[in-house]
Amino acid sequence: MASTLPSRRSFLTLAGMTTLSAALATACGSGGSGGDPSADGKVTFEWWNIATTEPGKSLFPEISTAYTKAHPKIAINTTSLENEAFKSKLTATTSSGKLPDVYQTWGGGVLQQQVDAGLVEDLTDLMDWSSQLTPVSLSAYRIDGRVYGVPYDIGMVGFWYNKKLFAKAGITTPPTTWAAFLADVKKLKAAGITPIALAGKEKWPGHYYWAYLAMRVAGLPALQKAATTKDFTDPGFVKAGVHLKELVDLQPFQPGFLGAGYATPGGQAATVGNGKAAMELMGQWGPSVQKDAGADLGADLGFFPFPTVDGGVGQATEVFGGGGGFALRKGAPKEALDFLRFFVLDNESKLLASNGYLPVVKGAESRLTDANKKVVAESLVKATGFQLFLDQAYPPAVGQEVNDSVADLIAGKKTPEQVTASITEAAKSA
Repeated sequence: MASTLPSRRSFLTLAGMTTLSAALATACGSGGSGGDPSADGKVTFEWWNIATTEPGKSLFPEISTAYTKAHPKIAINTTSLENEAFKSKLTATTSSGKLPDVYQTWGGGVLQQQVDAGLVEDLTDLMDWSSQLTPVSLSAYRIDGRVYGVPYDIGMVGFWYNKKLFAKAGITTPPTTWAAFLADVKKLKAAGITPIALAGKEKWPGHYYWAYLAMRVAGLPALQKAATTKDFTDPGFVKAGVHLKELVDLQPFQPGFLGAGYATPGGQAATVGNGKAAMELMGQWGPSVQKDAGADLGADLGFFPFPTVDGGVGQATEVFGGGGGFALRKGAPKEALDFLRFFVLDNESKLLASNGYLPVVKGAESRLTDANKKVVAESLVKATGFQLFLDQAYPPAVGQEVNDSVADLIAGKKTPEQVTASITEAAKSA
């Protein structure tokens, strides 16, 4: 997530597993970054998150303060970092065999490597309240049947669009097929409207297009199989790149998109929020970041799922996305897990009311009031398949290569065939 999002993106490969192993005894035995009771019985633990934009920027400290006020012998040292800065800092501290007590995670391959290194607390037998959470929200944090993370948000990627700009271009209903989508891009350009905003500098938003097209053309099982075989040269994956190039050739993105950030001033979210582009492909956090970085489109904002591709085997009910969660370092104080219980269960209403997150607690979706968030939540309920962000689902080096190669395709530096070859090479070397 961008800053409060599950966006994020892929970490660099965890360097030096030998170094990690050697540091484990020190990291786990010393109490890591905090948590040992002081002489007066006070417990302090560290919490790293990516809440640098609203609503998390205000809401996360509010929840933390409420918890420490109710538990005066507990102190929480919070570090909030922008997405990319967070990834860099956590990668550096992980390579030394240490992790903060509580830290942001999106699960998948990155969490898997941290678990394999023995750095993460197994929460399976400690989280006796996990049955209150939806299975899909926990899925990214399950490794070999064990739970290593606590979700607070779950959702899917789709197109957030400006209804007024669509109407100006003569588009009466959102497209449901890729061919119709490309036709609408042409209509928007003909009307003098920038069709799509893209944060080309950060790369991860671009990988959404290739990932969804791969799902629609080759099918969800093909992506899952590729993770096992370490072979991404399936013709369906190449065709996904061909379809993405069809879009790129229409020059649909805002001027300077290759140097644009996501949540930065003038970046992708602000461009959509300020009405300077008709749509963006983004997760459930999209509207809150648009509002924070630009303006509130209000009733003009709409949502539609990623289109199907004619001749493809993927279904419209197969969704791509993920959420945000927190993991605990091995040996973290029990108070840290109790804080996460408080964060998720006791504050679910606040999380939903902020309009920045989707429910992870069973039955909480009935409390959604925003029409677009309801569409996303209902799509998740009806989903026949779910694929985690590729730069999180796969090992870090592979996820990074997906981001890099797709960015090169969008920039005209790689062909669809070269994209799949590069990802395959990274997978076989991982």
